[in-house]
Amino acid sequence: MHTTHQIIHADAARMDLPSDSVQLVVTSPPYPMIAMWDELFAKRDKAIGTALAKAQGMAAFERMHRLLDPVWEQIYRVLVPGGIACINIGDATRTVDDTFALFPNHARILSRAMAIGFAVLPLILWRKTTNAPNKFMGSGMLAPGAYVTLEHEYLLILRKGDKRRFLPEQAELRRQSAYFWEERNQWFSDVWLNLIGTRQEIADPTARKRSAAFPFEVPYRLITMFSIKGDTVVDPFAGTGTTCWAALACGRNSIGWEAEKSLKSLLQPDPALLKTMANTRIARRLADHLAFVAERRTNGSQCKYTNRWYGFAVTTRQEKELYLNEVLEARWDRSRRLTATYRPTPAGGPATEPPAADTGPRLPVQLEMFT
Repeated sequence: MHTTHQIIHADAARMDLPSDSVQLVVTSPPYPMIAMWDELFAKRDKAIGTALAKAQGMAAFERMHRLLDPVWEQIYRVLVPGGIACINIGDATRTVDDTFALFPNHARILSRAMAIGFAVLPLILWRKTTNAPNKFMGSGMLAPGAYVTLEHEYLLILRKGDKRRFLPEQAELRRQSAYFWEERNQWFSDVWLNLIGTRQEIADPTARKRSAAFPFEVPYRLITMFSIKGDTVVDPFAGTGTTCWAALACGRNSIGWEAEKSLKSLLQPDPALLKTMANTRIARRLADHLAFVAERRTNGSQCKYTNRWYGFAVTTRQEKELYLNEVLEARWDRSRRLTATYRPTPAGGPATEPPAADTGPRLPVQLEMFT
């Protein structure tokens, strides 16, 4: 088993991909009306800078989104019928011409997505933990002068048409791509908590300004939830490549687009680091599952089924074929495409001694740029 991963340094509004060719999109675009991205948007449309200078907030907001709209049209085109698009976006709050207001980025994207033809599925609120003692903005305790603070972002989930259909020859891969029962219960909740990334150590101050990557766990979960091994995952706003490296860890192919030149040097990381990242996350999943099984037994509950490959207990029949392929090697070729090879799924019975339930590794410090 192997996967390939490629970063294209171009504008994703013109994707050179066949229609109906990829299975999943996971991305986080620049957020309109967040000040750190004003310059990026204004470089592409001078009227945005003019609108901001004249304190025309809604005009700038709309023109920023019109730069994103062609990308949503492209991802609809390239997705297979039943393919999923997951878009991480936050709303913006901003004072324009002495008036404080919210600019609803998630609502604007959903409106355009429905006009394109996407079916909108239930979204996820990614709630960001904050230690700020003053969880309000405005004039304190006198009504109605204070404003609710935003402590969440949205994970929009869109589907192209009806449910995806699988060919008979894909059935085994789909079974192997299952997630654990306890993961399903956590991941398919409409609120995600405690997904905190560490600060990215980016030397180039311009690149740091342009990067606001989500934690590795966000695309890792979404890729596991909405695709199977061997699928292709696209990120039209690749940033530092987090989605692509999560796809590698999941045994999926990936293609990322990134037009921002200052991020180019960050998009060819050490393959050994990517291998460690992937295998650490796999080991953590296995260890967490064993801890879950042990806790159930302590509470007097039993898991009814046994996983074919690992020999440990699982809760449902659909987990019996679940297998997490360890990365054996990752390397860049001369065309700057990354290829990863994986331990093959074993042909017989229990093949792997799973890690002890209380000793699963955590992501090491050197992997913080991906978390």
